[in-house]
Amino acid sequence: MVMVEEKPALVYIRDDIAEIILLVATNKGAFFYYSDPERRHWDVSGPHFLGSIVNHVVIDPRDNKTILASVKPYSSDATIYRSTDFGKNWTVANQPPKFIDTESRKQVVSISFISPGHAKEKHVWYAGTSPAGLFRSIDRGNSWEIVEGFNNNKLYLEWTKIISDRNHDLPELHSIIIDPTNKNQLYIAISLVGIFESTDYGKSWSALNKGLPKSNDNEMDYRYDTHSIALHPTKPNKLFQQNKLGIYKIERPENKWINIGKNMPQEIGSSGYTIQIHPDDPNTIWVFPIESTNTWVKVCPDGMPALYCSKDGGSSWFRQDIGLPMRNAWFYVSKNSLCTDCMSEVGLYFGTNTGSLWMSNNEGNSWRQIAVHLPKVLAIESGKIFKK
Repeated sequence: MVMVEEKPALVYIRDDIAEIILLVATNKGAFFYYSDPERRHWDVSGPHFLGSIVNHVVIDPRDNKTILASVKPYSSDATIYRSTDFGKNWTVANQPPKFIDTESRKQVVSISFISPGHAKEKHVWYAGTSPAGLFRSIDRGNSWEIVEGFNNNKLYLEWTKIISDRNHDLPELHSIIIDPTNKNQLYIAISLVGIFESTDYGKSWSALNKGLPKSNDNEMDYRYDTHSIALHPTKPNKLFQQNKLGIYKIERPENKWINIGKNMPQEIGSSGYTIQIHPDDPNTIWVFPIESTNTWVKVCPDGMPALYCSKDGGSSWFRQDIGLPMRNAWFYVSKNSLCTDCMSEVGLYFGTNTGSLWMSNNEGNSWRQIAVHLPKVLAIESGKIFKK
């Protein structure tokens, strides 16, 4: 890594962290960006899996060195790769996520999301797929088994019927959250369908969509287009979501979502793909709005990109755009392409469909560009590398 001149330590620097790593997944490979804790300069490693669709890359926060990547090579099936040396060497899963019963669904088209298991289950990982499937690994990601309670749920055929009506979309299980205080409490989100929870380690599931608008006027029970969800790591009673039709929150044990998107500026609206929560403050959240039109235009409003932040749980919002293009920037941020880091003054990062990577080292108050001309960014995750 290129060294930078020494400066007095800032209040947000943690002495035990050597580097911050950003894992950027794109539709043509993966790129790893490294910086010192002051986040002044970034070096890049990659591309990894050049030419392959990489939907998600995650570093394991339980050891801060194991990386799993969801990869769809051009000429073979989607699979999962694992590295313990930051991408120098990769091993492919011996048994990747795969449906056993294919009569009611197609084979796995893509592995959309990877999540480390609970902190007390150091070998466990979860994966979500398209068509919607939930898988678990108990051997660090080498072999994957279906989560029976979800994949063989009696309601699965109803979800499949709903999707088949569209003729062109597949349900995508794109978000998985494990309650950090309870390994048995799981949340998943499925595009075009909605949110479900399990309180018994995935053995049974129930819908968690009360209070949400349906994406059309039909009478079907499942038609809630959740794009992303966020749970606070130390206050897991607070759950937020960015829906196609707005921004919502729920405070457990309540079972009804509250519309907090209605408090966004009317000229901006509350449509979007991604939502992120402050790791230390459960009332601070960020979204990246997109144009609200009947034709679902995937661009930021008026070509003027900005994040909107709320510090009171969604009761009020303010714009954060210092350093971002002022006009004629017609990009958007996909559902998993906004993340925070671990520093005391939280950093924010987002990648765009046009291949640019942006950062803020002051909680969104100002922005600068890390990279440009990347392939389409599909997901971003951050991690930390400790001093030896």
